[in-house]
Amino acid sequence: MRALWLLALLAATLPALAHENLPASLLLTEQSPGVFDLRWRIPQTQGAAPAIAPMFAADCQRLSQPIELVAPGARLQQWQIRCANGLRGGARIGFAGLSLTMVDVLTRVAYLDGATESHIARARTPEILLGQAQSRALSVSGYFGLGVGHILGGIDHLLFVLCLMLLVPDLLSLVKTVSAFTLAHSLTLALAALGLVHLPQPPVEALIALSILFLARELARHRSEASVAWQRPWAVAFSFGLLHGFGFAGALAEVGLPQDDIPAALLLFNLGVEAGQLAFVTCVYPLLLLVRRYRSWPRWVRALPVYGVGAVAGFWYLQRMVPIVGIVGVSL
Repeated sequence: MRALWLLALLAATLPALAHENLPASLLLTEQSPGVFDLRWRIPQTQGAAPAIAPMFAADCQRLSQPIELVAPGARLQQWQIRCANGLRGGARIGFAGLSLTMVDVLTRVAYLDGATESHIARARTPEILLGQAQSRALSVSGYFGLGVGHILGGIDHLLFVLCLMLLVPDLLSLVKTVSAFTLAHSLTLALAALGLVHLPQPPVEALIALSILFLARELARHRSEASVAWQRPWAVAFSFGLLHGFGFAGALAEVGLPQDDIPAALLLFNLGVEAGQLAFVTCVYPLLLLVRRYRSWPRWVRALPVYGVGAVAGFWYLQRMVPIVGIVGVSL
């Protein structure tokens, strides 16, 4: 029972620790000369987003009030600004409050002519200068940290990995299953990030919740000779991993890829995802071994975590279907 409590504590604290290092993002997209759509995303730390705000030059005026958008584990706002002198070479963007946090800010500007540039602001340098050479070192740490933060801050992805760990009977099966999941989501992450394949994000997120619900159902049924999940967990992990890769790509799309070094940024983001996943498996697997040593617990006690995961996944599925149903209703 102590091991179960430790497992629950780990699941509760990992997202909080991850969001401490998950970068904020500022995306600026030029819609007409000097007019930019702005998306400002701040990771929530233990339920609250750090008090950080972007600051522009005096010639930049807000054209609309910020609109709050729904974003799991983050505060997401969108509004529009007009800068009389544009945001080209020499323009500065500062971040009030950044020096008091441990958060980095990934800033990406997409201009009307198709050009883009990306920069990272940190606590010790809470300001960026547009038009200057972009630092390769900053991109390396930024995209790797974004990958680590996304997997550790994504409760749905972690619950899916946890269900896979509960399916497999031994370490060799675990290695095969997690490797299949890694291979699959790395493939679709790369295809989506490079623009070769595109799926709308709301259905992807709903299906990810459904994949967790499927595994929870299989675990509740116990081992079955006719079940593909029990007999070939690696095949299930690979199939659903293709879907989870599109979910990872959605997080990467929030900040974009630097046009001058797409392969390196994509590789580092994926390595960050794998590092976070490996850290989770390394921490949880010994606890699962300890839990499995105690076989004298009542059946309802053993079933409680599985039904809990299934209930949460079912709630997520219904919640994520709401915007999809709304879009369909509007189109009809």
